[in-house]
Amino acid sequence: MPTLESPKALIFDCDGTVAHTMPLHWRAWQSVTGRYGIEFPETRFYALGGVPGRNILKMLFEEQGIRGLDPVAVAKEKEAVYLEFLHEVQPVEPVLEIARRHRGILPMAIATGGSRPGIPTVLRHLGIYDWFGAIVTSEDVVRQKPAPDIFLEAARQLGVDPSQCRGFEDTDLGMESIRAAGMEAIDVRLFPDYPRPLI
Repeated sequence: MPTLESPKALIFDCDGTVAHTMPLHWRAWQSVTGRYGIEFPETRFYALGGVPGRNILKMLFEEQGIRGLDPVAVAKEKEAVYLEFLHEVQPVEPVLEIARRHRGILPMAIATGGSRPGIPTVLRHLGIYDWFGAIVTSEDVVRQKPAPDIFLEAARQLGVDPSQCRGFEDTDLGMESIRAAGMEAIDVRLFPDYPRPLI
């Protein structure tokens, strides 16, 4: 995988990478899975970071033999609960500092397994929405992380060859996605000031 001295673009995941949202997503998941009696341990939630909620629910329904529930509808319920917590979202400051330093110097994008309207709302809440020349969400591609499609689409929209992009992620699946796209992959969990989950 490439190691770039001078990348020509920076591409960031959102949840858990630029925005400290994962504990809030977990609270929303607890609410909705409790409502329907769905088993979803916290360790697995973090392991599936970057996978769209509808895909997670489809997987859980199949594993647990749950019938009569629409994974897309339940995912929308979970997203609605999560949006109630948006006022609590904080930045992941060491990552935001990198974006701040390169704002207006390098093209930057968001490439996230999250969905609309949640992702743009989070970015606006943090005051950074206009920092990014492209915002690619799970609705914009067919194949989700760990497939490379979201990162490739972000590079395409920025007009930069993927091999010249540096990607930032906070999950194993996301790191796989960046590497599969042929980009330099930075694991933000290794940053000294990265906020740790309490598990």
